[in-house]
Amino acid sequence: MTAIPRLIRLPRAMPRMPILVSVAAIWLLAMIIIAFGSDILRPYDITQMDLSARLSAPGTAGHWLGTDELGRDVLSRLLQSIRVSLLIAFGATILSAVFGTTLGFLAAQFRGGVEHTILVLADFQAALPFLILALAVLAFFGSSMTLLVCLMGFYGWERYARIARGLAISAGAQGYASAVVQLGARPSRVYLRHILPNVASTLIVSMTLTFPEVILMESGLSFLGLGVQPPESSLGNMVGFGRDYLTRAPWIMLAPAFVIMLTTLAISLCGDWLRDRLDPTLR
Repeated sequence: MTAIPRLIRLPRAMPRMPILVSVAAIWLLAMIIIAFGSDILRPYDITQMDLSARLSAPGTAGHWLGTDELGRDVLSRLLQSIRVSLLIAFGATILSAVFGTTLGFLAAQFRGGVEHTILVLADFQAALPFLILALAVLAFFGSSMTLLVCLMGFYGWERYARIARGLAISAGAQGYASAVVQLGARPSRVYLRHILPNVASTLIVSMTLTFPEVILMESGLSFLGLGVQPPESSLGNMVGFGRDYLTRAPWIMLAPAFVIMLTTLAISLCGDWLRDRLDPTLR
């Protein structure tokens, strides 16, 4: 008898990353490299002035992106601004995610008054325009890097709180969290070792959606003069200082605005792709 050939089940090929998402990931990788290596990459100090070369157009010898109104190299200030803006956005996003997730888990663990209080605070945060709150705080206490990161860390925490609370309650209803509690595990261990890994994908996607919003918020505050203060430079205050020279030297404003636009677009594209990859309901 001839043997019947057995069917061999080949593993399914991993779906390719779309071209736009690949380009966005390359751009973000370049921004991270610039943020870490800006001290090495920038050709001049950000405060070095050359009044004889002020408002030089892009392509001038020694100044690829031109100079500003004080003769400072735009490329050097742009590289430093990328570092500062990404540092603020990354720190604020992590702080917001940790703060909101912690409150969401507390609301899921302690029902009743604690949960009601946290939900009321989340509703208040969502209803209050954050830009007005940030302007009031910075105008009263002054602007510093630490205060700016902490203040931006409160942006969007209510989203994480609601997501973490809903997912924690859903995980508790599935039974595996209750089984761990019956084995004698403490609530902190249940949430950190069992519930958090199961909801981390959703929280990561939320972080990719909040990150570009934080960049735009910091840029808006710096544009209004209440964000990063001179002599330090950020993408927002570069745009703010360049608006007075938009007709004579548009490159001062267009270079950081271009970086802001591409960075936020790249993060949004990567965030949408991660949501499609990590969300089991979309598979």
